[in-house]
Formats: sequence, C-alpha cells, structure tokens
Amino acid sequence: MQITRQTEYAVKILMELASHPFGQMVSSRSIAENKQIPEHFLQKTIQLLVKAGMVTSQKGRGGGVRLVRPGDEFTIYDVLVAIEGPLAINVCLKQFYECPNLKTCRVRKLFGEAQNALFDVLNGKTIAELVNENE
Repeated sequence: MQITRQTEYAVKILMELASHPFGQMVSSRSIAENKQIPEHFLQKTIQLLVKAGMVTSQKGRGGGVRLVRPGDEFTIYDVLVAIEGPLAINVCLKQFYECPNLKTCRVRKLFGEAQNALFDVLNGKTIAELVNENE
C-alpha cells in the first residue's frame, strides 16, 4: 500500500480550508497557489472530496470551496478512505476476502496488527490538529 499524491493533495486542500473561518469559501486558485497543487489535480481531488461529503464547491463569482464540517471533525484516516477507498495493507485483510487459513495464519495476524496500528495513528490526527501544528 502506498499513499498516493492525490491523498496528500486532499489533506493539503482540507488543511487550507480549515485555516480559514468555518464556512468561508476559498477560491481554487488560492488553494492551488498556497499549497503548490497543479490546477488539474486540484479539481479532480476536490470532486472526490465533494463526493465524500467533506467539502462543497460553488462555481462563479464569489464561489470556491468550503468545508462541510469543521476541520476537527475530519481525521487523516477519513481523507485516505475518501480518496483511496477501503484500505488494506495486504489482500488477506480486505473486507470479504475469504482466506482458507484464516484461523491459523500467523502472517495475516501480524499484518492485521500492523494495519490496526497504522489506522490508529491516522484516526488519531485531525485536519485541524495538522493546521495548528504549522502555526
């Protein structure tokens, strides 16, 4: 599993939005410039964040992008799932995967522990906390 550049961009977009007063529209151009995100990647990523219900966007004069909920209500794990989909560090840990050695596989158990530790770290950090770390 590798966290993609698009997920990195999504976190940066949400951080930029969370650094403004809640509910304020922020222009795409401003986000792209402040976070050094290419415009075409920005638009694709915003579409995924809209689909995930994390942001809303509005076109035209006075438009832009804004958070649907405050930044302290989104964890980094939430962002990963919104962009990457359901996560598993190995195929044997994917939901609905039927492993023939499920009860006795030591490797699966180890990978499961590692995955849980990763998810705990990602669930333990909100967008707002990342923004505040930069101050």
